[in-house]
Amino acid sequence: MSRGEMSLAEVQCHLDKEGASNLVIDLIMNASSDRVFHESILLAIALLEGGNTTIQHSFFCRLTEDKKSEKFFKVFYDRMKVAQQEIKATVTVNTSDLGNKKKDDEVDRDAPSRKKAKEPATQITEEVRDQLLEASAATRKAFTTFRREADPDDHYPSAEGAQATADKTKDDLEMSAVITIMQPILRFLQLLCENHNRDLQNFLRCQNNKTNYNLVCETLQFLDCICGSTTGGLGLLGLYINEKNVALINQTLESLTEYCQGPCHENQNCIATHESNGIDIITALILNDINPLGKKRMDLVLELKNNASKLLLAIMESRHDSENAERILYNMRPKELVEVIKKAYMQGEVEFEDGENGEDGAASPRNVGHNIYILAHQLARHNKELQTMLKPGGQVEGDEALEFYAKHTAQIEIVRLDRTMEQIVFPVPSICEFLTKESKLRIYYTTERDEQGSKINDFFLRSEDLFNEMNWQKKLRAQPVLYWCARNMSFWSSISFNLAVLMNLLVAFFYPFKGVRGGTLEPHWSGLLWTAMLISLAIVIALPKPHGIRALIASTILRLIFSVGLQPTLFLLGAFNVCNKIIFLMSFVGNCGTFTRGYRAMVLDVEFLYHLLYLLICAMGLFVHEFFYSLLLFDLVYREETLLNVIKSVTRNGRSIILTAVLALILVYLFSIVGYLFFKDDFILEVDRLPNETALPEASESLASEFLYSDVCRVETGENCSSPAPKEERIPAEETEQDKERTCETLLMCIVTVLSHGLRSGGGVGDVLRKPSKEEPLFAARVIYDLLFFFMVIIIVLNLIFGVIIDTFADLRSEKQKKEEILKTTCFICGLERDKFDNKTVTFEEHIKEEHNMWHYLCFIVLVKVKDSTEYTGPESYVAEMIKERNLDWFPRMRAMSLVSSDSEGEQNELRSLQEKLESTMKLVTNLSGQLSELKDQLNYSKLSPKTPFGLKFFSFTCIKIQIKRLTGTEGLIYEGCLRR
Repeated sequence: MSRGEMSLAEVQCHLDKEGASNLVIDLIMNASSDRVFHESILLAIALLEGGNTTIQHSFFCRLTEDKKSEKFFKVFYDRMKVAQQEIKATVTVNTSDLGNKKKDDEVDRDAPSRKKAKEPATQITEEVRDQLLEASAATRKAFTTFRREADPDDHYPSAEGAQATADKTKDDLEMSAVITIMQPILRFLQLLCENHNRDLQNFLRCQNNKTNYNLVCETLQFLDCICGSTTGGLGLLGLYINEKNVALINQTLESLTEYCQGPCHENQNCIATHESNGIDIITALILNDINPLGKKRMDLVLELKNNASKLLLAIMESRHDSENAERILYNMRPKELVEVIKKAYMQGEVEFEDGENGEDGAASPRNVGHNIYILAHQLARHNKELQTMLKPGGQVEGDEALEFYAKHTAQIEIVRLDRTMEQIVFPVPSICEFLTKESKLRIYYTTERDEQGSKINDFFLRSEDLFNEMNWQKKLRAQPVLYWCARNMSFWSSISFNLAVLMNLLVAFFYPFKGVRGGTLEPHWSGLLWTAMLISLAIVIALPKPHGIRALIASTILRLIFSVGLQPTLFLLGAFNVCNKIIFLMSFVGNCGTFTRGYRAMVLDVEFLYHLLYLLICAMGLFVHEFFYSLLLFDLVYREETLLNVIKSVTRNGRSIILTAVLALILVYLFSIVGYLFFKDDFILEVDRLPNETALPEASESLASEFLYSDVCRVETGENCSSPAPKEERIPAEETEQDKERTCETLLMCIVTVLSHGLRSGGGVGDVLRKPSKEEPLFAARVIYDLLFFFMVIIIVLNLIFGVIIDTFADLRSEKQKKEEILKTTCFICGLERDKFDNKTVTFEEHIKEEHNMWHYLCFIVLVKVKDSTEYTGPESYVAEMIKERNLDWFPRMRAMSLVSSDSEGEQNELRSLQEKLESTMKLVTNLSGQLSELKDQLNYSKLSPKTPFGLKFFSFTCIKIQIKRLTGTEGLIYEGCLRR
């Protein structure tokens, strides 16, 4: 396979087989120059790009097997330390904006709220300002000296002229190579932990060597240093963060986030409990404006805030305690956090009104505000003040931001591999807004339960189709005409059914249409009809209600009937119905995206084929014959579930009914054979013969004319019409005998007679056969024959068929009632019933709406599909892997966190009391152990000294036994321990 045909992962694995990973490790440990080291890091990044787990495993195995991790990590540790020292030595701040403070205040005077928010970040004492100016001058002097030594032939301004050109060249200053090398290093460390590699996450923190290098803490210390907190500038972030180092800060935040996600609880604790100001720096990045960078490059500031919020979420990810959340809340004012959320939302609104399409970007203002809102939502579990402030009141300014984010935020509960439950809060993907209400209702009512009574399996299988439908609906928005048709699909369906009923009424009452003419209405009735049309039209325009629309349609149709005639009106209605059905098909395809799934899926789509057949029947009624319109009435069966159940009562157990019918045919066949052999003469049936051929009407005349004029002679027959004979004279004398026929001359005729007359007669075939005399020799046999047919065929077999149909219909009705009951009283996701939430902190309605909302689970599945796999959080990676394996164990079944927490409150109290008793008991045991040690020493001493009185020993043992008895519930254990000692 050529290089062009290989994917990135295949190329990486091929290079790894050739020893690229080992080469990188050796070069990093033994780099002779900074350039070799830099290129080695870039090669490592290229190998690990995309989070290649094979390359990660190769790095981990090489570093653990060869015991080279200590030297390998020492290289990065030393470079982090050198970079921190370089930052402290050459720190530069943006002092140019300090002199413009008054101008900025004058510009912002019209916006007091903004000014108030920025005041804490711009108030600088004269002492601090002098220190900053001094540091800036020292940095400029050092940089000038460095450039002179690097290129002495170049002409540089003298020390006296440096002050004049300092402001001009300040923005062109670059970070030193010692600091810039940190960006690829941190990227390399991030890729080592990509896809939440737990082994390498822990390995970066502790290598189990003689000397361990905690790169997690060092990365946090580096962030602390580059943001200026070590110089006392925690409140002056904007003076330390500029366009030159903001990318490095972002990379540091991303690396720290990757260290924690998975989750890796040890790294989370390591960052949260570190002695530096790292957590406070991260919090300040979210809460502060970071000016002057924010005035020039707001996109960079938004990216910083986005990464900072993701890092704080990673620190709290999948934790059941509140330690890290309380550490984050320690120096965070809830009001400031909520104000940042509202400000980001308002800024997003301004960009949207200005026409900037920034909503699709990851760092757009609204997306950043959404991430901060989710952070606030997670922190609100541990802070009641923040929880109260996040609830939109509807009247306070900025509450529309909270309402917007609350509407587009969802939460679900998942079950981990260790069967513990975890709550996930996530942003709803924008594509989920394209799911139609019709699809939601269809899924809600038609999802089937499996053997365990859960709907999750069928719901999960349908999620792929729903995702494809969302994508199609998104494309549909770009086609306004098709979207308008699709949006009103139910309206087109109602019009088609109403037209079908109306056309069949016209056909039923007025067919044939020969006697119906147009223009036969009297003038005053015609005027009244025109008035009704105009009044109904005015009502529809003023108040577009359904009843007004129906009145307008009825009056219009009546006007057409009396103006142009019934048949042209029926033709117009048929043409309109065909057009309406075409529009309906367009809307159906628009909603479902039938053509996009291929011809095979289109042919197998029963619903699409049904509507296509409906359109064909409409066309046949329009162009072939009006009687085809009668078939359209079967649409009522499709529209009504009750009628569908009636049809299903026959088709559901169709095999049983068919087999029973086959049994009936076998019995009919046997009875026919017996009748042919023994009762052939009894098969005499009365028949109604057709009139004589001479009295038959012409083919063009109706059957009614045949009976009305059957006694009229025909000239063409040659009869003498001048003296017609009476009708009675033309009928033969043997009329009575001729009206009877023998119907069992052949076995086939016998079978037909038994099948036709025997099954349709209430008493069986005996009702239509000749009544025998008791003197006949086969009278008894005939009685038995009739009774057997009656009992076996009429009573048993036919009632079996009817019983199957009736029982099936009853089952369908009970299933429908049970399904409705389940929908009302059972959670769709976990299957818990309503009564489980009685007298609990969470009601059943709150549970199915907030905790286990079925559409939130669908949104989370969609989120996993549309999100880049390298951006997954720990829970998202877990669920993505489970979805890939089609494993549904991550869905909670018969469990809910609210019930677990409420049920465990009593157990927690008992555990606390038991723990307190255990601690007090352990203290007593410790004291007793000390006394036993002293007693042992005394006994040893007494053995050496024979003069020790026996009473003293007895007194010591007695005291110990008394103390043992004080320990209620543990006397036996402690005493046994004493004896062993």
